[in-house]
Amino acid sequence: MWGITDRRHFIKHAAAFSAFSLTADGFLSQLRAQAPTLKKKNKSLIVIHFGGGYPAIDFWEDKDPHPNMGETRSAATAVSGIKINRLLPKVGAQMKNASIIRTLKSTEGDHARGTRVMMTGMPINPLVEQPHVGSKVAWYYRDNEGELPAFITVAGGGGIGPGFLGQKYGALPIAQPGRPPENAAIPMEVGADRMNRRGDLFSRLESGFQKSTGAERDAARAHQEVYDKALGLVISKNKEVFSLDKDVDGKPLKFKAEYGTGAFGQGCLLARKLTQAGAACVEVNTGGWDMHNGIFPQLERRLPEIDSGIGTLLKDLSESGRLQDTVVVTLSEFGRTIRVNNNGGRDHNPGLWSVLIAGGNINGGLVIGKTSEGADSIVDRPVSVGDLFATIYAGLGFDKDAQIRDNLGRPSPLAGEKAKAVTELLKNA
Repeated sequence: MWGITDRRHFIKHAAAFSAFSLTADGFLSQLRAQAPTLKKKNKSLIVIHFGGGYPAIDFWEDKDPHPNMGETRSAATAVSGIKINRLLPKVGAQMKNASIIRTLKSTEGDHARGTRVMMTGMPINPLVEQPHVGSKVAWYYRDNEGELPAFITVAGGGGIGPGFLGQKYGALPIAQPGRPPENAAIPMEVGADRMNRRGDLFSRLESGFQKSTGAERDAARAHQEVYDKALGLVISKNKEVFSLDKDVDGKPLKFKAEYGTGAFGQGCLLARKLTQAGAACVEVNTGGWDMHNGIFPQLERRLPEIDSGIGTLLKDLSESGRLQDTVVVTLSEFGRTIRVNNNGGRDHNPGLWSVLIAGGNINGGLVIGKTSEGADSIVDRPVSVGDLFATIYAGLGFDKDAQIRDNLGRPSPLAGEKAKAVTELLKNA
């Protein structure tokens, strides 16, 4: 599978050698120089990925004290009339900058299939391996690519790769926020000069092979593109862009303590830093949301960390003026059942759930869709997966008529043929 191949290649080649002859001290300086230009032209996407199927009803609904809400209790936010879980006060304080889609309808209740649909925004087709949304965003910005890998995942991922787009648009995985990519250090016995010479040698060999095949887009070319990025990271003496000791500009991180010390909060902080530095898409992962049993004690324990991560991320982006350049969205493979089961948990439910979306061209302070008194049916404004992703792309400022060609050579809109953006959410729609 492309995604697995890409990640293994990237880490493997970061530990070996490549064809990218960038000077060892030039990586971060070029990154910093290019970041302002990139941000003027491009917006970035931060995906908050809840692995396992998160209980969206317990995050974003306000139908308590109805029995369907169980022990969940909502609280007022900064926007009059909008209530969310009382355990999310920092997110609530940022609701003027964020909106909720409460009537999302997806199609797959299986973990693997649901992840594939919700990470690509497209229905499953056995003939076409659809790319991750991050790969699509990286592809869309392909003519304005900086030194930093365009698509980065933090603390895991759903295993969805770049599909038909190929290895160049796969994700760079960061296992632990605050640490550089795995095997990104030059071996002590090699050194930077020797690493560069290896890279030059490989470049000549690979280029010669490509010319001999006469193929402009053959496997060797794709292979070399992965090497290019890998060596750019390996030979750099400056990997502060992945560190959480200081900001991109070298100054102290203003809200570091507010993000929290856990992996999720630190991942959100890293995502802010990486997108500021020029990354097109960063996916922050948090797992363990398949809560079939004892859901409410788990929410009491886990939601404060989620609140610190997402709430501080929105605050940080807003106060720095970068929210207008960054779309933030919560995604999962599906939601969970409206009624609490006999084990005090919720089961899989793709038919009705909610997401939070903010930033870019997205209006804040809105709730899209209306559910019934018990939140168990849609009263008004159902939103499909395609509609959600069309809204994400519109929030990023993508051309509404932009198309992408799959591995069969067929063109299609980025979010599918029938997808329509939720116009109420879009500025100047």
